Amino acid sequence: MRVVMFGYQTWGHRTLQALLDSEHDVVMVVTHPRSEHAYEKIWSDSVADLAEQHGVPVLIRNRPDDEELFARLEEADPDIIVANNWRTWIPPRIYGLPRHGTLNVHDSLLPKYAGFSPLIWALINGEQEVGVTAHMMDEELDAGDIVLQRAVPVGPKDTATDLFHKTVDLIAPVTTGALDLIASGQTAFTPQDRSRASFFHKRAEEDIRIDWNWPAEDLERLVRAQSAPYPSAFTYHRGRRLEVLAAVVSEGRYGGTPGRVFYREGDGVVIVAGADARAGRNHGLAVTRIRTENGEEMPATDYFTSMGGYLTGRP
Repeated sequence: MRVVMFGYQTWGHRTLQALLDSEHDVVMVVTHPRSEHAYEKIWSDSVADLAEQHGVPVLIRNRPDDEELFARLEEADPDIIVANNWRTWIPPRIYGLPRHGTLNVHDSLLPKYAGFSPLIWALINGEQEVGVTAHMMDEELDAGDIVLQRAVPVGPKDTATDLFHKTVDLIAPVTTGALDLIASGQTAFTPQDRSRASFFHKRAEEDIRIDWNWPAEDLERLVRAQSAPYPSAFTYHRGRRLEVLAAVVSEGRYGGTPGRVFYREGDGVVIVAGADARAGRNHGLAVTRIRTENGEEMPATDYFTSMGGYLTGRP
């Protein structure tokens, strides 16, 4: 089939590479300009560079809503558009233009975790598996019929970076497998159960600020979700920003006020956690490694030389 690819960052790069390695003919690529947004500088393999290396025409757009782009698409005469990590709305006259419509590849197990940063949100929420879904695009974001879906388990110590590497390897087989089904003439795919759908926004600094009212289990997953190269989860100690690089749920249960620097346990320092911590039924978060405001990394036991005081969400 003649394919136009819309994509960005490493997800788009892997999709384009899969298409170039397939029997299909990539006739044009549309991608976004480079961005300085913190999350868009991560996993930033260039779709444009890969296309140009293979002699594929490239258009750079923030939004696919101009007449020149539409005319170029008509000239390209695609059988299908394949999109992965396209960051803005694609209008119906674009996604409906190819003979077989538009196939979107999304890094979640739709209908859950539509939208942005699905792996990070899924890890924070304690999901047992994550994956990649190829679905037909319609007027609602990430809501079209599912063509093909593959899942991988979330391990008890997995970080968001681990999950990225697990799922990015699914892009090629899911993309080419879905295209094979479409090329074979199949048109009836699996409608999404919209009663199970969830939609998540882009992550920003407010989303990595530690709230000590959260249960320790949730905070431990937040720390893993914000593993390098993502921005680290942070809190404040004595008015200075403190990044939490590694932590575990405490073995003991600790009562008191959320955020209290309380007790040394093993290799960590336990911080009281949970909105109902006063009842003494909660585990705490045993912080094991931190980064100070000046960029120095160290074991938490070296930083907290005495117990007492509080970690807070604001200076």
